[in-house]
Amino acid sequence: MEQNVLVRQAFAEHRERLLRLAERHLNPVMRRRVSPEDVLQEAAANVCLRGGSFVNNPDLPAYFRLRAVLLQTIAQLERRHLQSAKRDAYREAEPPPADEAGEDAGAAWDDIPDTATSPLSAAARADRHAILRQALRDLAEPDRQIVLLRNFDDLSNAECADILGIDPKAASIRYVRALQRLRARLVEYTEFQA
Repeated sequence: MEQNVLVRQAFAEHRERLLRLAERHLNPVMRRRVSPEDVLQEAAANVCLRGGSFVNNPDLPAYFRLRAVLLQTIAQLERRHLQSAKRDAYREAEPPPADEAGEDAGAAWDDIPDTATSPLSAAARADRHAILRQALRDLAEPDRQIVLLRNFDDLSNAECADILGIDPKAASIRYVRALQRLRARLVEYTEFQA
């Protein structure tokens, strides 16, 4: 019983960060079936099922333990929904939303000028993302780790230092140097100028 109380407190304390993490890591196809909220609930259930492993590991901060369980939960859900031999999630389509009057809301879109992303801007954004992913892959492992932890997992220098087992000042220096190396890579790949 005490374990469930500790789990609830830890989830309440880190809920917003975990929700952002779930939103960032959840496959867009999975969002048709599972919301980030669902992922958090499933992760909480997984922590409770693991029993004492959550409570009996005080050396690692609670957020890091919850983060690991959340990422494992996302992987489990993807295996269950995307790799199963059941109804294909990739072929599902959402019905168009209807307004309160029950009319088709799609007709109202015809009256709004086209301000959505154009195919050209979507392609340019995809190209920028591909270049960034390649530049990150080309970084040395320590540089890639610190950039991903700081920018994609919203961790502070102190939290990164805990995970990497280094001094917080060293984590800060590593982060700045990693960003400089990443920028140099981006300049190599493109005409990118900051």
